Amino acid sequence: MLKTIYYIPKMDCPSEENIIRMKLSGIPKIERLKFDIRNRSLVIFHFTEDTKITSCLEELNLGAKLTTTENVVDLNIEEESIKIQSKILWIVIFINFSFFVIEITTGIFSKSMGLVADSLDMLADAFVYSLSLWAVGSTDKRKKHVTRLSGFFQLSLALIGIIEVMRRFIGLEVMPNYRIMIIISIFALIANAFCLYLLQSLKNEEIHMKASLIFTSNDIIINIGVIFAGVLVLLTQSKYPDLIVGSVVFLIVVKGAFRILKLTW
Repeated sequence: MLKTIYYIPKMDCPSEENIIRMKLSGIPKIERLKFDIRNRSLVIFHFTEDTKITSCLEELNLGAKLTTTENVVDLNIEEESIKIQSKILWIVIFINFSFFVIEITTGIFSKSMGLVADSLDMLADAFVYSLSLWAVGSTDKRKKHVTRLSGFFQLSLALIGIIEVMRRFIGLEVMPNYRIMIIISIFALIANAFCLYLLQSLKNEEIHMKASLIFTSNDIIINIGVIFAGVLVLLTQSKYPDLIVGSVVFLIVVKGAFRILKLTW
């Protein structure tokens, strides 16, 4: 197997990455693409020499230049990196699923739509991280499929949540327990900040890991929103701050889902 490195000076955002992926998707000899947007480089693992790869990249007018080509026995050179990715993803899966259970339980008990919304978001994240774990070390085609599936899953949960918020706006619901809302959301915020730190430490530019970072960044915003809603419930003695924040949470989830799906277009 060959490992070829290209320097692409005009590749400075995910848009160029997607363009390159689409341009090279029709070349069957390519096993894997590894992008490093920060350093403007692309590593291609392929089975035989193929001048079509270079010509395709040159057609994009991004200034692509072949840097080096070398023989490698297989892709085991990345085995250690894959193990680290897998370990970190297992940790964040455990954290997110645990907080899904905690928040859905306390959300129902406290009558808080904000906590219920965040719990469903945590469940979506656990699902996304599970898919990312499945995609680690696999082909770019599978990673793209996994990313698209995670986006649709998050979008489905958000739409269900929006319907429930609308029902509670219309119905007679008691005021949520602001103490539980604030306490649980503070712990969730700490957990999500830790997950974001772990994921960023990987410095991975691949599409399935970008999706995971988007989800976790959204979670931190959501946690802050639920804490703010708890404070407003205390000050106003009303259920509406909780429902409003719950609505905003689901809209953030919808926006995140579309951002994820955009990565796969």
